[in-house]
Amino acid sequence: MRNNILIIGPAWVGDMVMAQCLFQLLKQVHHAVKIDVLAPAWSLPLLERMPEVHHAMIMPIGHGEFHWRQRYQMGQRLRAKQYDQAIVLPNSFKSALIPFFANIPLRTGFRGEWRYGLLNDIRQLDKQRYPLMIERFMALGLPEGKQLPDHYPIPMLHVTEASQQAVLDKYQLTLTKPLLALCPGAEFGPAKRWPEAYYAEVAKQKLAAGWDVWLLGSVKDQASAECIMEITEQRCVNLTGKTALAEAVDLLSLATCIVSNDSGLMHIGSALQKPLVAIYGPTSASFTPPLSTKAQVLSLALDCQPCCQRVCPLKHHHCMSQLKPSIVIHAIDTCVH
Repeated sequence: MRNNILIIGPAWVGDMVMAQCLFQLLKQVHHAVKIDVLAPAWSLPLLERMPEVHHAMIMPIGHGEFHWRQRYQMGQRLRAKQYDQAIVLPNSFKSALIPFFANIPLRTGFRGEWRYGLLNDIRQLDKQRYPLMIERFMALGLPEGKQLPDHYPIPMLHVTEASQQAVLDKYQLTLTKPLLALCPGAEFGPAKRWPEAYYAEVAKQKLAAGWDVWLLGSVKDQASAECIMEITEQRCVNLTGKTALAEAVDLLSLATCIVSNDSGLMHIGSALQKPLVAIYGPTSASFTPPLSTKAQVLSLALDCQPCCQRVCPLKHHHCMSQLKPSIVIHAIDTCVH
């Protein structure tokens, strides 16, 4: 019986949302288990909305930073927690150091970056057996070789009416019309971004039909949002770069429909079980799909897809430019009706 498990969480928003499948599976297998997650500070609003997580701890070391001494000191502090197992989701050498320094007896993760010794329950990843990222996460929560459940748990973020109302009041927003949330950004790179002019065309169509349109994203997405605002003559509500992640979660939970690139906000919208149109270009939904029956994936399935490149290597970006606004508008109507 494993009563106390530490998870070393992933470094990206979408991956953290998908990690909830592992947390749910652990709760199904070990009903009384306490799951603590060590993860970047930005992820706390997500972890707080996952009831399976007992305690979320901030990883004080940034992504890509080594800081051997800090990792040693944190591992020493965590010894008092007496964890039965650590599950290390990232594949890096440094991500396995803290569980090792914490003297956690069972340290589980996939083979990568010479982690022998740091991990003592080291798995060989079979990509054919586990094509989905959530399958790879969940496999680490079971004994090696054990079959995954027939029906997978799916991410479900919990939002309260109080938090929704608080964010509406803060940004002086009202909900009197159907609401379209557009998420035009993508951290991975420009290849994953559907053209701003296409987002603007979708916005104009829905504004004319009596909807409100909100734009959401990070500071890095502000240029895209400003382009959409200019084309739509400033008729959208531009929240890009203004909201904290917790506020973005609450705002997305109020949407009638969400349109998003393959991004962290797409996975959040899916985990909120909102009608969602997910636009895939250089990446593949066969690895990280939106995990919701209310989601519709749009992809052209061109010969050059998926290239998984940050910038189109062929310079034409057909996977996005040939996916016209009319296709997305039809998908919205299908999702909502």
